[in-house]
Amino acid sequence: MSRWEELTGGTSGEDYAARFAALAGSGKDMHGEARLCAALVPAKARVLDAGCGTGRVMIRLAELGYDCVGVDLDASMLAVARRQAPELRWIQADLATLDPAELHGGAHFDLVVAAGNIFPLLAAGTEAAVVDRLAASLRPGGLLVAGFGLDEAHLPVAPAITLPEYDACCAAAGLTLVDRFATWDAHPYEGGGYAVSVHRVHRG
Repeated sequence: MSRWEELTGGTSGEDYAARFAALAGSGKDMHGEARLCAALVPAKARVLDAGCGTGRVMIRLAELGYDCVGVDLDASMLAVARRQAPELRWIQADLATLDPAELHGGAHFDLVVAAGNIFPLLAAGTEAAVVDRLAASLRPGGLLVAGFGLDEAHLPVAPAITLPEYDACCAAAGLTLVDRFATWDAHPYEGGGYAVSVHRVHRG
Protein backbone atom coordinates (compact mmCIF):
# COMPACT_ATOMS: atom_id res chain seq x y z
CA MET A 1 0.00 0.00 0.00
CA SER A 2 1.28 3.45 -0.87
CA ARG A 3 1.82 6.11 1.78
CA TRP A 4 -0.93 8.07 -0.01
CA GLU A 5 -3.40 5.21 0.46
CA GLU A 6 -2.41 4.89 4.10
CA LEU A 7 -2.94 8.62 4.54
CA THR A 8 -6.27 8.97 2.70
CA GLY A 9 -7.80 5.53 2.31
CA GLY A 10 -8.14 6.25 -1.40
CA THR A 11 -11.34 8.22 -0.89
CA SER A 12 -10.14 11.83 -0.76
CA GLY A 13 -10.81 12.97 -4.32
CA GLU A 14 -13.73 15.27 -3.58
CA ASP A 15 -12.11 16.79 -0.48
CA TYR A 16 -8.84 17.32 -2.35
CA ALA A 17 -10.61 19.05 -5.24
CA ALA A 18 -12.62 21.23 -2.86
CA ARG A 19 -9.47 22.34 -1.04
CA PHE A 20 -7.79 23.45 -4.27
CA ALA A 21 -10.98 25.09 -5.52
CA ALA A 22 -11.07 27.15 -2.33
CA LEU A 23 -7.43 28.17 -2.83
CA ALA A 24 -8.16 29.21 -6.40
CA GLY A 25 -11.23 31.12 -5.25
CA SER A 26 -9.09 33.04 -2.75
CA GLY A 27 -6.96 34.30 -5.63
CA LYS A 28 -4.00 31.99 -5.16
CA ASP A 29 -2.10 31.20 -8.35
CA MET A 30 -2.71 27.52 -9.10
CA HIS A 31 -0.74 27.13 -12.32
CA GLY A 32 2.94 27.28 -11.40
CA GLU A 33 3.53 23.66 -12.38
CA ALA A 34 1.96 24.10 -15.80
CA ARG A 35 3.90 27.32 -16.41
CA LEU A 36 7.22 25.61 -15.68
CA CYS A 37 6.33 22.69 -17.94
CA ALA A 38 5.38 25.13 -20.70
CA ALA A 39 8.76 26.83 -20.34
CA LEU A 40 10.55 23.50 -20.82
CA VAL A 41 8.80 22.06 -23.88
CA PRO A 42 6.99 23.67 -26.83
CA ALA A 43 3.23 23.73 -27.28
CA LYS A 44 1.73 20.51 -28.67
CA ALA A 45 4.44 18.45 -26.95
CA ARG A 46 3.32 15.13 -25.43
CA VAL A 47 3.07 15.27 -21.63
CA LEU A 48 2.49 12.47 -19.14
CA ASP A 49 1.08 13.66 -15.81
CA ALA A 50 2.31 10.98 -13.42
CA GLY A 51 0.15 10.96 -10.31
CA CYS A 52 -2.29 13.34 -11.97
CA GLY A 53 -4.77 13.32 -9.08
CA THR A 54 -7.85 15.40 -9.82
CA GLY A 55 -6.23 16.77 -12.98
CA ARG A 56 -5.46 20.34 -11.96
CA VAL A 57 -2.05 20.47 -13.70
CA MET A 58 -2.97 18.40 -16.73
CA ILE A 59 -6.18 20.25 -17.49
CA ARG A 60 -4.25 23.52 -17.57
CA LEU A 61 -1.57 22.00 -19.83
CA ALA A 62 -4.28 20.74 -22.19
CA GLU A 63 -5.74 24.26 -22.29
CA LEU A 64 -2.28 25.48 -23.34
CA GLY A 65 -2.25 23.06 -26.25
CA TYR A 66 -0.31 20.09 -24.89
CA ASP A 67 -1.14 16.49 -25.80
CA CYS A 68 -1.66 15.02 -22.33
CA VAL A 69 -2.22 11.68 -20.65
CA GLY A 70 -2.87 11.41 -16.91
CA VAL A 71 -2.12 8.39 -14.74
CA ASP A 72 -3.07 7.86 -11.11
CA LEU A 73 -3.82 4.92 -8.83
CA ASP A 74 -6.51 6.67 -6.77
CA ALA A 75 -9.95 6.06 -8.32
CA SER A 76 -11.54 8.83 -6.24
CA MET A 77 -9.11 11.40 -7.63
CA LEU A 78 -9.56 10.17 -11.20
CA ALA A 79 -13.34 10.37 -10.85
CA VAL A 80 -13.02 14.11 -10.24
CA ALA A 81 -10.57 14.50 -13.14
CA ARG A 82 -12.88 12.65 -15.53
CA ARG A 83 -15.86 14.72 -14.47
CA GLN A 84 -13.95 17.97 -14.95
CA ALA A 85 -12.40 17.04 -18.31
CA PRO A 86 -14.07 13.96 -19.80
CA GLU A 87 -12.46 14.63 -23.17
CA LEU A 88 -8.94 14.02 -21.82
CA ARG A 89 -7.21 10.67 -21.31
CA TRP A 90 -7.17 9.49 -17.69
CA ILE A 91 -5.70 6.09 -16.82
CA GLN A 92 -5.85 4.23 -13.51
CA ALA A 93 -2.52 2.49 -12.99
CA ASP A 94 0.29 1.94 -10.49
CA LEU A 95 3.31 4.00 -11.51
CA ALA A 96 5.64 1.26 -10.23
CA THR A 97 4.30 -1.24 -12.78
CA LEU A 98 3.27 1.16 -15.54
CA ASP A 99 3.82 -0.20 -19.06
CA PRO A 100 4.55 2.88 -21.21
CA ALA A 101 3.82 0.91 -24.38
CA GLU A 102 0.19 0.63 -23.28
CA LEU A 103 -0.29 4.37 -22.94
CA HIS A 104 -1.98 6.36 -25.68
CA GLY A 105 0.67 6.91 -28.35
CA GLY A 106 3.20 4.66 -26.62
CA ALA A 107 6.42 5.55 -24.84
CA HIS A 108 7.37 8.75 -26.63
CA PHE A 109 6.54 11.56 -24.23
CA ASP A 110 8.46 14.82 -24.41
CA LEU A 111 7.93 15.49 -20.72
CA VAL A 112 6.76 13.63 -17.64
CA VAL A 113 5.59 15.80 -14.74
CA ALA A 114 5.27 14.45 -11.20
CA ALA A 115 3.81 17.22 -9.03
CA GLY A 116 2.06 17.00 -5.68
CA ASN A 117 4.62 15.10 -3.57
CA ILE A 118 4.32 11.97 -5.71
CA PHE A 119 7.63 10.43 -4.67
CA PRO A 120 7.32 10.82 -0.87
CA LEU A 121 3.81 9.31 -1.07
CA LEU A 122 4.73 6.17 -3.02
CA ALA A 123 4.76 2.72 -1.45
CA ALA A 124 8.04 2.30 0.42
CA GLY A 125 10.73 0.75 -1.71
CA THR A 126 9.10 1.49 -5.08
CA GLU A 127 10.80 4.82 -5.76
CA ALA A 128 13.47 3.40 -8.09
CA ALA A 129 10.90 1.34 -10.00
CA VAL A 130 8.71 4.39 -10.52
CA VAL A 131 11.61 6.50 -11.81
CA ASP A 132 12.53 3.65 -14.16
CA ARG A 133 8.98 3.40 -15.53
CA LEU A 134 8.73 7.16 -16.01
CA ALA A 135 12.11 7.32 -17.74
CA ALA A 136 10.98 4.51 -20.03
CA SER A 137 7.98 6.66 -20.99
CA LEU A 138 10.20 9.41 -22.41
CA ARG A 139 11.58 9.84 -25.87
CA PRO A 140 15.37 10.32 -26.13
CA GLY A 141 16.12 13.77 -24.78
CA GLY A 142 12.80 13.93 -22.93
CA LEU A 143 12.45 15.52 -19.49
CA LEU A 144 11.24 14.30 -16.10
CA VAL A 145 10.14 17.14 -13.81
CA ALA A 146 9.34 16.26 -10.21
CA GLY A 147 8.61 18.51 -7.26
CA PHE A 148 8.33 17.18 -3.72
CA GLY A 149 8.88 18.00 -0.08
CA LEU A 150 12.00 16.95 1.77
CA ASP A 151 11.04 17.67 5.38
CA GLU A 152 8.01 17.44 7.65
CA ALA A 153 7.12 21.08 7.08
CA HIS A 154 6.48 20.35 3.40
CA LEU A 155 4.91 16.89 3.66
CA PRO A 156 1.79 15.27 5.12
CA VAL A 157 3.90 12.20 6.01
CA ALA A 158 7.39 11.61 7.34
CA PRO A 159 10.13 12.39 4.79
CA ALA A 160 10.77 9.34 2.64
CA ILE A 161 13.33 10.23 -0.03
CA THR A 162 16.28 12.62 -0.11
CA LEU A 163 17.54 14.48 -3.15
CA PRO A 164 20.73 12.34 -3.36
CA GLU A 165 18.56 9.21 -3.24
CA TYR A 166 16.25 10.57 -5.93
CA ASP A 167 19.19 11.58 -8.12
CA ALA A 168 20.67 8.09 -7.73
CA CYS A 169 17.36 6.55 -8.89
CA CYS A 170 17.37 8.90 -11.87
CA ALA A 171 20.97 8.09 -12.78
CA ALA A 172 20.22 4.37 -12.65
CA ALA A 173 17.30 4.96 -15.04
CA GLY A 174 19.43 6.85 -17.56
CA LEU A 175 18.51 10.38 -16.49
CA THR A 176 20.85 13.33 -15.91
CA LEU A 177 20.07 16.32 -13.67
CA VAL A 178 19.84 19.50 -15.74
CA ASP A 179 18.21 21.94 -13.29
CA ARG A 180 16.82 22.22 -9.79
CA PHE A 181 14.53 24.87 -8.37
CA ALA A 182 13.13 25.76 -4.96
CA THR A 183 9.63 26.34 -6.34
CA TRP A 184 7.56 25.71 -9.46
CA ASP A 185 8.15 29.39 -10.24
CA ALA A 186 11.79 28.45 -10.93
CA HIS A 187 13.41 30.20 -7.99
CA PRO A 188 16.97 28.86 -7.57
CA TYR A 189 17.36 25.95 -5.17
CA GLU A 190 19.79 26.77 -2.38
CA GLY A 191 18.83 24.06 0.07
CA GLY A 192 15.57 23.86 1.94
CA GLY A 193 12.59 21.62 2.36
CA TYR A 194 11.16 21.57 -1.16
CA ALA A 195 12.77 21.04 -4.55
CA VAL A 196 11.70 20.81 -8.17
CA SER A 197 14.15 18.68 -10.14
CA VAL A 198 14.52 18.51 -13.93
CA HIS A 199 16.24 15.43 -15.36
CA ARG A 200 16.84 14.59 -19.01
CA VAL A 201 17.00 11.17 -20.68
CA HIS A 202 20.53 10.73 -22.00
CA ARG A 203 19.93 7.54 -23.94
CA GLY A 204 20.00 7.90 -27.70
